[in-house]
Amino acid sequence: MFISKDQMKPEIRTEMRGGKGNVELLHILGEDGLNQRGRLFAEITLEPGCSIGYHEHHGESEIFYILQGQGMVSDNGTPVSVKAGDCAICQDGQGHSIENTGNEMLRFMALIIFAGN
Repeated sequence: MFISKDQMKPEIRTEMRGGKGNVELLHILGEDGLNQRGRLFAEITLEPGCSIGYHEHHGESEIFYILQGQGMVSDNGTPVSVKAGDCAICQDGQGHSIENTGNEMLRFMALIIFAGN
């Protein structure tokens, strides 16, 4: 299978999950592309000061792999600084958020997989 960038769906969400500003998503794969074992594989971009608000995952886990920039992740309520090359994992039943605390774009890959898969 090959997916060109033209086939990927861009989306902008405002105040995502109660966060600040706009969140740019580039949807790469959804449930069909993840063989029904997950629901999201996307590149996410946050401008300085923007965030995805705190939320919990139930029946699924989410992984963030930081590509560019720096930010702050709430890891189940514990603040953790992140930068390019870092990975943050939110397990089933836990919560997280992410905010761009730097001066450049914060870009990361997000993967949501269903629990038990």
